[in-house]
Amino acid sequence: MVPDLPAVPVLESVHGTGGAGFTTMEPDDLARFRPLPGLRVPLAPYLLLDVDLGADTLNRTPADVLPALTAAGRSPLTIAEGLAVLVSDHGVLRSRNCFSLLGSRAGDKRVPALWVSARRPRLGWCYQGAPHTWLGSASCATRRGLPLGA
Repeated sequence: MVPDLPAVPVLESVHGTGGAGFTTMEPDDLARFRPLPGLRVPLAPYLLLDVDLGADTLNRTPADVLPALTAAGRSPLTIAEGLAVLVSDHGVLRSRNCFSLLGSRAGDKRVPALWVSARRPRLGWCYQGAPHTWLGSASCATRRGLPLGA
């Protein structure tokens, strides 16, 4: 994850019917999540094109989905990108179709995800080998960097 991304304030700015978004992850732990090696995330502002929140990957393990996404020419979203999607349209998070953010990892078997908990947006993690009927894997077709000053 980008070290200066204020994940907690970003989550708190998004409200579900039960209140503000949240995470139970400790700041030091959250800071360990970084984009996957080889994931081409621009440093300057950029756009995500053709975002798919993974409805067709529900009940599939993140470990199985990642190779299929990359084989299809798609790229997994990172925590920062998932938060940006959530902030731009908090209605994307549904209790029966939430999404993993396979593009960020902490060097272990955890995969971060956004889901609904107590009717509130929540950033947490699940194990890469655990399928969930309500959890898909978010991806995009490409990232397009914006020219500076645009």
